[in-house]
Order: sequence, then C-alpha cells, then structure tokens
Amino acid sequence: MGKLRTAVIGAGKMGAIHAKVYSRMENCVLTAVVDCDPARAKALADVYGCRAETDPNAILDSVDAVTISAPTSTHGSLAKLFLEHRIPVLIEKPLASNVAEGQEIVRLARQYNTVAAVGHSERCNPVVLAMKRLDIEPRFIESNRVSPYPFRSSDIGVVLDVMIHDIDIILSLARSPIRQVEAVGVNVIGDHEDICNARVVFENGCIANITASRLALKTERKVRVFSRQAYLSVDYFRKEGIVIKTDPNVDVVKWIREHQEAGDFDFSKVQWADLLHIEQLDIAEAEPLRVEQEAFLRAVADSAYRPEVTAEEGLAALECADQILRRIAEHKWNL
Repeated sequence: MGKLRTAVIGAGKMGAIHAKVYSRMENCVLTAVVDCDPARAKALADVYGCRAETDPNAILDSVDAVTISAPTSTHGSLAKLFLEHRIPVLIEKPLASNVAEGQEIVRLARQYNTVAAVGHSERCNPVVLAMKRLDIEPRFIESNRVSPYPFRSSDIGVVLDVMIHDIDIILSLARSPIRQVEAVGVNVIGDHEDICNARVVFENGCIANITASRLALKTERKVRVFSRQAYLSVDYFRKEGIVIKTDPNVDVVKWIREHQEAGDFDFSKVQWADLLHIEQLDIAEAEPLRVEQEAFLRAVADSAYRPEVTAEEGLAALECADQILRRIAEHKWNL
C-alpha cells in the first residue's frame, strides 16, 4: 500500500497541530484541510501545500482517513458522513456532544466495519504509557488537572473539555464497570461548569477522586495511584514520576516493627525517604499526538491492529462524563 491520503476537518488550534503531525509522517500525505471558514482553511492549507475546502463532501473521493477536530457539536454529523463512505475517522475528544451521538458513531463504525478512533492524546503521554507498563491493579486513584482559562471550547464545560482526559485514563487503569458516581461542580465564567470534583466507585472496589478546573492560576496535571503492587505519583505536565513498590520495601517494614517492639530506637531522627526503595518512573520520549496518529493509521492500513483509543473506549469515557454531569445537575448550588 502506498501513502495514505489524510485530511483534517477543522482548521482551529487542534486542527493545525494534527495537520503539522500528518505532514511529518512518512506513511501518509496531507491531502486537504476542511473548515467552514474559507480564509482559515486556506491559511492552514497553504502552510502544507494541500487543498482547502469548506465542504467535507468535496474530499470523499480523495482521502483514505480523516481527523475530525471541528467543534464537538459537529462530531456526530461529520463522523456519520465519513463512516457511511467507509472512510476511517480519528475524532478529537470528546467523541461526541452527548451519549446518544456517541452510541450512533460506534454503531456506524461497526456497521461499515470502519476504524473509528478518539483523540484522547493524554493516553499517549509517555508518563501514562510508562504507568500502564507496570500493569498494576489500582485501588485508589486521585487526579488533579487544573489550568488557567483556555479561551477555547466554550461550547462545553470543564468535564468534557478537561476532565475527560483523566476519565479515559482512569477507566483504562481500573478496568471495571462503574458502580456509583458522585460529583459537584460550579460555573463561574459562562453557562457550563468551570470547576468539578467527582468520585467514581467501580465494581471491583477501585475508587477514583477526580478534580478538574479551568480557573486556576497555574497549570497542574498530576495523578496518584494506590495499589497492592505499588504507589505511584506522576506529573503529566513535567513528564516525571516516582514508584514505590511493595516488595523491595518489605524489609523496611520488618526493621520498623522490630525496633518498635524493642523500643531501642529514636524514630524522630529517621528520614523516611532514606528508608524507602523509590524508583523514578522509566519514561521514554514520545510526542503523544504522533503516537496517537501512528496507531490510528496503522489500524487503517492493517486490521490486525487497533487505534490507541477506540470509539467504544471513547464512548465509555463519554458515558462516565455524562453521569458526572447528571450528578452536578442534581446538586446545583443556590448562589
């Protein structure tokens, strides 16, 4: 097979990033940029020497795969158009603006046996990839994702814009159906929630506490994971993390117990960190969006492979987000 012909639908910030990554990949060629704003479509297309279109129907005969990075409200109709023509789609997160639309995208992908991936690029963050390689069984997960207001995605709130990243990652770690969701949120800037905290309880006993805000004064993206095998503390933003594994620290626990029973040691002088066996998380260099697109195109070219995040997984994250939004609505603050 020759190079795959790709296109980007939506010439905004994310569309421009996707176009840049496609233009640098050896197994594909960026054929077109589509945007309802002709000037914006042309400006981005001129950068990469490809076609500029305002109507996605104009490229149906000239592409092998597309990335949909248009506003969330258009994901359903755009995905339908391409899937019905058996053109694989990579849809920027969230999968759709509501669960019903997400379910329809999944149904269409199955009906036409066509690849549908979701752009949860944080799943491709080197820190997340390193964390998943440990293959732990989490019992408690705490995530914090806060940042200043991004002045984009004003059509959705912080849950679908920001928290959806952590929902997807947590679902992939917990690997269990959801039993219960509680959440509280408040809107400060616009009509949608800007701050949210959610507590998700899974059927296997794992509990996740998730906080997201787009009103912070600084950016922070951290997660802590407690499991039988290890304790992890990772920073997505700084791309670093530590692991405290159970087995290497068994001797430490034994030493503490022996001295406690003997009463012959002044524990106030102990530097706790000096006793523990702490490992730096082994993190490889990788560009998340490129990892995501490489997996997508590999799945397009060879049915033996699957994208990094499938439409089914994107739908699961959307369904969890929907439960969170429902709980927020039930606990409206009387300001």
